[in-house]
Amino acid sequence: MKKIIALIALAASVAGVSAQNAVSSSKFLDNWSVGTDGGISTNLHEWDTPNGGVWGIQLTKGVTPVLSLEFSGQLGFNDDANWNAIRSKNAVDNFTVMGSVKVNLMNWFLGYQGQPRLFELQAKGGVGYMGMLYPESQTTAQHNSTVVKLGLDFDFNLGQEKAWTVSLRPAIVMRGCKEDTHCETKANCGAYSHNALAQLTAGVTYHFKNSNGKHYFTFAPLRSQSEIDSLNAVINNTRALAEKEREQARHALDEKDQQIEGLRKALSDCESREPVKEVSTEKSMECYVYFRQGKSTIDASQQPNVERIATFLKNHSEARVVIFGYASPEGSVEVNERLANQRADAVKNSLINKYGINASRIDAAGKGVGDSFSEPDWNRVSICTIQNEENK
Repeated sequence: MKKIIALIALAASVAGVSAQNAVSSSKFLDNWSVGTDGGISTNLHEWDTPNGGVWGIQLTKGVTPVLSLEFSGQLGFNDDANWNAIRSKNAVDNFTVMGSVKVNLMNWFLGYQGQPRLFELQAKGGVGYMGMLYPESQTTAQHNSTVVKLGLDFDFNLGQEKAWTVSLRPAIVMRGCKEDTHCETKANCGAYSHNALAQLTAGVTYHFKNSNGKHYFTFAPLRSQSEIDSLNAVINNTRALAEKEREQARHALDEKDQQIEGLRKALSDCESREPVKEVSTEKSMECYVYFRQGKSTIDASQQPNVERIATFLKNHSEARVVIFGYASPEGSVEVNERLANQRADAVKNSLINKYGINASRIDAAGKGVGDSFSEPDWNRVSICTIQNEENK
C-alpha cells in the first residue's frame, strides 16, 4: 500500500508541473465543483455474492488543468457481504471518507486547449477511512479500516459553458487487513482478493463560475519580449519626462518665492522709511505733503508740513499758496488724475477748515502723474508753493 501511495504522490507532482504556465493564475475560490454519483460494488473473490449499492458526494478543487484534488464521502447499502461472511441487517452498512488526487490524462498528454474537451479521461487515486455499521456483538465480522481507491473517470463535458459533467467511474477499492483483526477467515486475511472490491458508478458534476467569468481555466494573456521591452521603454520615458517637469516646476516655484521675498522687503523698507517733512528753499518757498499709495488723506506724520504753511500764511497776510497734487505712475490715467485732484484738495481743505485760511488765498489743482522725483513713491505728493510779495 505504501508503494501505491508513493506512486499517486509522484503522479500528482508531475501533473502539477504540467501546463501551469499556459493558464492564468486563479484565486482560492476558483475552479471548485460539486458532484454526486451512485452505482454497484462487488468483491473479487466470490462473484456469486450479492452485489451491494453505493452512493457518494464529491467536492473537487482544480489546481491546474491537469491536477485536481477531490474530497469525497460514500455510503454502502447492503454491502456487508462484499467484505464479511455475516450479513448486516442495516440498510447502510458502511461509510467512507477519502481524499484523492485526479490527473487529467487528456490535458497531460495532449495539452490544454483553453477549455474542457467534450470527452476527457482522468486517472484517480486516493486514501481514506472506512467505518462498518453493525452491532459490535458480531465479532466475526471485520470492522473499521483504511482503504485505498484507484480508478478512472470517463467524463463528458456538456453545454456551451461546460458547467456540467456526466461521468462513468470504474474503480478498485482495497482495504487494509491484519491477522489480529476480524476477517471472514484468518487464512484469507492476507489474500488480495479478500480485501478488494470493484465499483462502477455514474454521476453528474457542476462546476462553479470562476472570477474569470468562466467555469474552467482560461489562458493567460501572453506577450512577446519585444512588446514587453517596448512597454518598459514607454514607462521609463514617461517617468523621465515627469521628473523633468517636476524639476522645472520646482525652479519656477523657487523664482516666485524669491520675487515674493523681494517685494516683501521693498514694502517693509517703504513702510519704515521716514517721510520727508519739508523740502523748500528760501528762493522757492516750497513745502511737500506726501501720501500713501492709493490714498488722499493726510497722515498724522505729514500734518506738521500743513501746519507750517498755515503758520506762514497767518504771519504774512499778503502771501498766497499754490497747491499742485500728483500721483505715482501705478494705476490707470483716470485713477491717477482723480488722486492728484483729491490730494491737492485735501491740503486746501485742511488749511481752510482746520487753520482758518481764507479760500481766496489758496489755488489747488491736480497735475496727474508727477515726475519731480526719480523715486516713484515720492511723487505721491502735494507740492505747496508760497507766493510772497517780498520774495517776488
